[in-house]
Amino acid sequence: EESGGAVNKSEAVMAGTKTISKKSAAKKSSFKYTIKCGGPVADGIFDMASFEKFFHERIKVNGKTGQLSGAVAISRSADALTIDASIEFSKRYLKYLTKKYLKKQQLRDWLRVVADDANSYELRYFNISEDAEDDEGDEE
Repeated sequence: EESGGAVNKSEAVMAGTKTISKKSAAKKSSFKYTIKCGGPVADGIFDMASFEKFFHERIKVNGKTGQLSGAVAISRSADALTIDASIEFSKRYLKYLTKKYLKKQQLRDWLRVVADDANSYELRYFNISEDAEDDEGDEE
C-alpha cells in the first residue's frame, strides 16, 4: 500500500508540473509593479538610489539573492521604483522588502506601505494629526 501511495504521489506531482508548464508556456506573462515614493523623496528623507540598490541585493530569484539573471528588471525614476519580472512574482514580497528597507533606514515609525492600485504600492506618512489634537485636549 505504501509503495502504491508513493507512485500515486509522484504521478500527481508529474501531472501538476505538466499543467504548470502548459500554463506558463501559453501565458508568457510579465509582472510589472511600481513603488511610489513621492512624498518622502520630496521631503528629502528617502534616498531612491539606496532603495534600488537594496532591491538589487535582496530580491530572491530561484532561492538566490543578488542574482536577478534577467528574470527581474529594476528601474527607478525620480520618485518611483519599477520592477518588471518575466517570472511569477509576488506583489506582497515587494511590500515585505520595502518594509524591511524602511526598518533598516529607521523610517518605519513615520512611513507605511499602502496599496494604491492592483500593481503598485505607495509610501505614505502615518496620520499623526489626531494624536496632536488629543495631546492639546489633555493639557486643558
